[in-house]
Amino acid sequence: MDTKRLTGKNILITGAGRGMGATNAQHFAAMGANVCLGDLDLDAAQSMADEINAEGNGRAIAVQMDVTSRADNARAVAATVDAFGMINVGLFNAGLNKPRFFMDIDEDNWDLIMNVNTKAMWLGMQETARQMIAQGRQEYPYKLINVGSIASRKPLVDVTVYCTSKYGCLALTHCGAVALAEHGITVNGYAPGVVVTPLWEQLDKDLVDIGFKKREGQAYEDIVRDALQIKRVSYPDDVKGTAAFLASADSDYMTGQMIHIDGGWCIQ
Repeated sequence: MDTKRLTGKNILITGAGRGMGATNAQHFAAMGANVCLGDLDLDAAQSMADEINAEGNGRAIAVQMDVTSRADNARAVAATVDAFGMINVGLFNAGLNKPRFFMDIDEDNWDLIMNVNTKAMWLGMQETARQMIAQGRQEYPYKLINVGSIASRKPLVDVTVYCTSKYGCLALTHCGAVALAEHGITVNGYAPGVVVTPLWEQLDKDLVDIGFKKREGQAYEDIVRDALQIKRVSYPDDVKGTAAFLASADSDYMTGQMIHIDGGWCIQ
C-alpha cells in the first residue's frame, strides 16, 4: 500500500478535535495530506494540529466552527483554501447522541441531534461542494465523505432520534452522489458500530441515567456478546483505513456507498 497516497489532497474534517476525527486527521497527514481540523472546541483542534505539524508530514490548521452554522461551514472551507490553495475532500465527522426512549423524546432532544448530525452534514456538503464547483473539474474526482452509523440499519429503541438522523446521513449520501456527479464530485460514507470515543463514553453514562442499563460498561458488554461477530468493541484506529481509502484515488469509481465498519453487527 502506498503510504503517501494522500499527498496533494487538502482535506477539511469536522469534529476533528478528538475521537475519530482527530485520528483521521493524524492518519491523513501521515499519508501526505494537508488537513483543516474544524471543531467547536478550538483548543482541542489546535492541539491536534500542533501535534500533526510537529510530526512533519502533511500540514495542519485548526478552525473553530459550529457545524450547525452555514457561515461557519463556509468559513472553514475558506480557511482550507486560504491555507492550502484548494479543497479536494470534505469529511463530515461531527456528531452527537443523547438517548431517550420513544415516548420521552421532546422537541429539544429532536432538534439537538437532528441539527448536529443531519442538518450540519447537509450544510457542510453544500458549502464544500460550492467551492469544489467553483474550482472547476479536475482529472480525479473531488470527494465528500459522510460518517454514518449502524443506526441507519438497526432500529434501536433507546436512540430513536439518533437513528433518524443517521437515516438522514444515508439519504444525503445517496442524493448527494446523484446531484453532484455532473460536477466531478463523489459522495460516499462509512458507518461505524461501537467505537470507543468521547461520544460513546458519554452515551454509556447516559444509558444508565435513563434506566436502559444498570451500570456503566454494560452496554459495551451486551453488544459484544449479542451483536458483534468480532468479539470486541472498536477504536478510531479501526476506522481510519476505510476513511483514508475513501479519501484516496483508490475509491475514485465509487459513489453513493456507505461502508459498514461494525464488527459484523449488521449481518444479524
